[in-house]
Amino acid sequence: MAEPNAVEQRWLQAARDFARRALPAREGPGGPELPPLDAVLRCLRSAGGGDLPLGYSFISISDLQHQQCMPCCSHLTWSTNEFKEWAHQGQDVLPMQSTLPRTYLMLVGYLTDGRQDDKEKLVDGCLYLKDSTGIIPCELLHFELEWLESLFLFPSWSYIPQTDQSAAGYVEILVDPVPVNLPEEVPDSIPVTYPTSAEPLLTSRIPWKKKSKLTVAGELARLGPLLCIRQKTFFFLFLKCFTSAVSVPVLVQKPNQMAWHHSLQLGHRYTITGLSMSSLKKSGQRIFVASASSCLLPYCAEQAREPPLDSAWQGESTQSSSLETAEQLSNSLELGAEGERPGSTKESKIISYEGTVTKVLNVQAGLFLLDNKVCLCLAYQQLLNSARGLRPGACVELIDVHLLQKPLISFPFIVLGACLSSTVVLKSFSRLSTPYQPPASSGNLYLQLLFRYNLGMPVYLWLVSLLETFEERFSCFFGRRRLLLSSTHQNPGAAEKFVVPLLQAVVPDREKARDIYNEILAKIHQCPLQKYLTLNPPCQAPSLSAVCCLAEQKSWEGFSPSQLLSPLEAQHMGSQELNRRLAWSYCTLSAESFQPRLILLGVLRVSSRSSSLQLQDKSSTLPCVISHKDGSPFAHTALIGSLLQVENYQLVVERFLQTDFPSWKQLANLEHVREKKTSVYVQFYFEDVQILHAAEGQIQKALRSGNSFSLRKKDELETPEAKMMKLEDPKPDTHRDENCEKGQSNTRTTSCVSHLFLVTQKEGLILRNYQLPREEGGEGQDLQRSFQATVLWLGRPQLWSHPTETGNLPELEETSCDGEEGMTRQEALLLFMGKSLRWFPFLHLDGLYRFIVPCCSDLEVFDKLCFPPVPAKFLSRSSCPLCLPVQDTWHLQHETWISCLSEHQLAARSVLRGMNQRISSIPEVLSNSFTGSLVSFSGEIAERTLCASLKNEKPSVTLGLQKQKGSLLASDHSVKLSISVAPGSPVVVDVYIAATYLQHLWGLLPGAKIFFQNLERKISRFHNVYCTYIASSCISIVSLPVSHLPFPSSLAGETSSPSLVFISNLQPHLPQARILCHLSCVLTLSLQWVCSLCSSIFKEGRCTRYSPPCPSHTGVRQASARVLVEDGTGEAFVLCRNQHVAAMLGLSLLEWEALQNCVQNRGRVSIQHGEATGTGCVEEPEDFIACYLRSLCRSPLICRPILLDFSLDRKPSKILQPEQGSLSLDGMGFWPARVTVQTSEIKWVLTLDRTAAPLQLRNFRCGEVEFVSQVGPRLSLLCLNVEEVEQGTLSYLNSERIRRTSSHCRVGATA
Repeated sequence: MAEPNAVEQRWLQAARDFARRALPAREGPGGPELPPLDAVLRCLRSAGGGDLPLGYSFISISDLQHQQCMPCCSHLTWSTNEFKEWAHQGQDVLPMQSTLPRTYLMLVGYLTDGRQDDKEKLVDGCLYLKDSTGIIPCELLHFELEWLESLFLFPSWSYIPQTDQSAAGYVEILVDPVPVNLPEEVPDSIPVTYPTSAEPLLTSRIPWKKKSKLTVAGELARLGPLLCIRQKTFFFLFLKCFTSAVSVPVLVQKPNQMAWHHSLQLGHRYTITGLSMSSLKKSGQRIFVASASSCLLPYCAEQAREPPLDSAWQGESTQSSSLETAEQLSNSLELGAEGERPGSTKESKIISYEGTVTKVLNVQAGLFLLDNKVCLCLAYQQLLNSARGLRPGACVELIDVHLLQKPLISFPFIVLGACLSSTVVLKSFSRLSTPYQPPASSGNLYLQLLFRYNLGMPVYLWLVSLLETFEERFSCFFGRRRLLLSSTHQNPGAAEKFVVPLLQAVVPDREKARDIYNEILAKIHQCPLQKYLTLNPPCQAPSLSAVCCLAEQKSWEGFSPSQLLSPLEAQHMGSQELNRRLAWSYCTLSAESFQPRLILLGVLRVSSRSSSLQLQDKSSTLPCVISHKDGSPFAHTALIGSLLQVENYQLVVERFLQTDFPSWKQLANLEHVREKKTSVYVQFYFEDVQILHAAEGQIQKALRSGNSFSLRKKDELETPEAKMMKLEDPKPDTHRDENCEKGQSNTRTTSCVSHLFLVTQKEGLILRNYQLPREEGGEGQDLQRSFQATVLWLGRPQLWSHPTETGNLPELEETSCDGEEGMTRQEALLLFMGKSLRWFPFLHLDGLYRFIVPCCSDLEVFDKLCFPPVPAKFLSRSSCPLCLPVQDTWHLQHETWISCLSEHQLAARSVLRGMNQRISSIPEVLSNSFTGSLVSFSGEIAERTLCASLKNEKPSVTLGLQKQKGSLLASDHSVKLSISVAPGSPVVVDVYIAATYLQHLWGLLPGAKIFFQNLERKISRFHNVYCTYIASSCISIVSLPVSHLPFPSSLAGETSSPSLVFISNLQPHLPQARILCHLSCVLTLSLQWVCSLCSSIFKEGRCTRYSPPCPSHTGVRQASARVLVEDGTGEAFVLCRNQHVAAMLGLSLLEWEALQNCVQNRGRVSIQHGEATGTGCVEEPEDFIACYLRSLCRSPLICRPILLDFSLDRKPSKILQPEQGSLSLDGMGFWPARVTVQTSEIKWVLTLDRTAAPLQLRNFRCGEVEFVSQVGPRLSLLCLNVEEVEQGTLSYLNSERIRRTSSHCRVGATA
């Protein structure tokens, strides 16, 4: 042999170093073995034709695990072209995946089953490759038992690391390894017993001698999966007779025999020695059991005499199914689906299948996709080899698996389920660089729930979809391990808390536990996959982004602008009013509005940008409104960061439309809808919330994140809370308090300072021009969105050694002892800006809170930050509260409510006297004796209406707010809320809120109970009281609506029939009622057509405005009339509009339409009762339309009994009258002889009459009967509906009225 050159010498030296470190010599049975390196070099020279592979280098197991981070492969004997061809064949399967990169490394090591390394380790049946430096799992397509504990050279292999890099990967042995030393010879075969003779022994009643051993030979008909139960690993195999279908079961459970599972191949013949018989405890069924001395040998026909063929088994064949391809499977399923009946129980088909893994759907759940068409489920088997080898690109053969077609409505694939009688064989490894993520070896929630509830395939697939969505949405907040923590039954994880009640509802009658032995051994196969029923999921829990999309889709389904308006009202609206009424609407959805029922999941957050509570997941956020059923505000600051589940909720979709409809006739033409926007939020009660994962205290989070960096991994340096705060505001905190830094000592890591306070007043969010002391002298400062609250400090600041100790209230005990002394100077004005705005939804009146300054020990930190609201030289009141800007790093903690304190904690009642916030009732606010300008009260929203901004609103109030982004309504709009004391209550007050404030207000829906603070009380020119929302106002949702109308266009209770009353019994605040009355006369009547754009008179198909000219060609007809009615107890003026005018005049629909068409040619027609010649009426004397209307109004047919639905005219409206006309009424005995007033003053005079006129006796005649009654002032009513009274109804109502009226008149006459 030639002397090695320098390159070869260096290579040999490296090989010697490798062998010295990784391959020490072993003692063989016949003495010391050859030095490992010499034997390895001999193998290398033999494989390389006498040459050493100088281009390759040895690598130890330890170096492979720690240095190789990417998947790779090595082929010692292959040329470059051979490797390229091999790689190209792999890419044909999945073209989008890259092939394994080639590396020039050599593996040498021992094959073992792991028993020699750790005696305490549970033998799991896996094979390992080891050397002196380490051990790594490996997978082989072919394995011989004599290879165990032998040294091998591996010419072709692939290394697959784990995706998370937290543990080592495994090695795939692509071709058979080359033995370094010659293997030992296999002992000769011995005489055997065949299954035909052994099978009767299992069924015979003759007792078996325990010491007797049996050797059985046969063909391997079935190989069960490796199972591990009660820390014991085992598997079953079935040997079949060569000439019949008779088979016997063999249980293999000894640790040294687990490697048999890798060497056994279906269809091959084997001999097993040393078998004994045993029976199962539960069923008593007999089986053969491999003993510790049992050996697995290949069957040798030359040394075993086969028995004669049993005539009884002549002609029988093994029940093995042929392999099906994906195409054949799809064709057969299409034919079978035609005859299926929906809702019927199906029976799965047992087939064999061979395919290629194209995707790992969920390795934890044991789901793999084959050929992009078929889902393979291995969950019903235990994947003790951690699914090694089942990477995309690998080929598998499935024998006796269950075919389930459409087990779940929402699952897109056919399913092949492997039960304990199925066999899964890996035919070839993947050639692609695809990742490997092993399933959890312990605590696998998927499998635990599957076995605990013995789930069928449909329910299991639904469970997998729920857990997959759950993990995807929230693992970024809590980590996958904490989220899917399996139950120890004392402390289940969040995912288990979520899915277990759902599973219990779907499987109420829990089936008996799974009998795995019967599933494997029974003659008639029984398993959970045998029968199934297609499952329509009973509920869903999609991501929040999907929830918003579903809600928006639902809100627009079948939507038409005409739905928002009553057709009778819309046809009389001008364009501006019509489009304003369409601009804002809403719809509410519940969990049952979706199919399947929708469950909300989210992490409770509070945004410092919108200052609103939010549910959040990985995909999006959803604003939320949370209330308590007892009416107390939601203030649980400790729930920030908690994972919540809500099933009873109201999902609100606010719809915003920008339209330019000329009139109601074009409402069906959606081309006039210029823009559609939505705003989605959810509201629910806290009592309906289930906390799946309670958040760690915010202060503990801050302390941990700030002082424990060295003890945690890199990916855990920041808590999810800290990450979200960075996403909200990436700017560094430039306003951090330096005083805290100076006052800290060695207690920095845990100490904190807190201060207890009581909220006495809270103002709303608005842009304010705060100038903090450090910013004095600055010019051009932008307005800052902020809010402020007035509080009373209770006690003194407290120093705590640890934040968990702040749960007590020692300040109240201290306050009780001090009494009133010093309490007047403890009022403060808190200023919230920046990130401290996140505390806005938690801060409420009468709440006791605590500010906590983490990592601080300076008790004067609050005093050092305080400053006067105005410079000291202008400070005139010594009691003016100091301002305290709340720092971003401070934490707010809600303690309790003032009403929940015990008596001994409130001995110093002077604290309560400092509360100057007065809560009024709605009747008090409406009272004439009320003198306050700012009012606070609570009530229920009866109606929500979008209207034009108030004319007397000051522009400066909303000047800054108009610059804010996020408002979906035009700034010239306002919302009017009609607030009642209780549902159906007649006492109602109107609250006007400018649209620019609405972007911070949620939950303003009819039926919701609201608490208003600091509204401005105003009185209209009609002496009606109303309130407006101003900069210092604030709103809190007290309770949610019980039920909603789909569109907020009517008052609560409008659909119910009004009660029948008398005019004399009308109350000032009655919302609506019904009277049976007599129409006395028509006082005024006006019919006109106006332009839909500019409201000018519309005549002969065009607008009459000339300067500037109006381009509109659309007119809107309007009508109004004022009539006088009486019911024997009193009189009233009734204002009728539009379609009610026709009903009052008794005109049919055709007559009314004809009349309107005639008026269109004239533009306007108006008449007045009792007019005389020369009064300046607008119609021409010869106008036949005016003559017709005048004759109709004076006709006796008009004066008839009617049934009138009405409401009080609390805010009399302008009546359509001729400009500059006067009114002369002869009264017909009802009015004074002659009254001449301006048109605009009519209502004003009537209002004065209503409040100032005394009661007087009046005569009323009905036929031959004359009545005398006391008549009060004439009220102004608004007509809601007019009905003609049938004769039968009139007789009945008259009799009742006469009876009640007679009693009323007698009482009045006596008085």
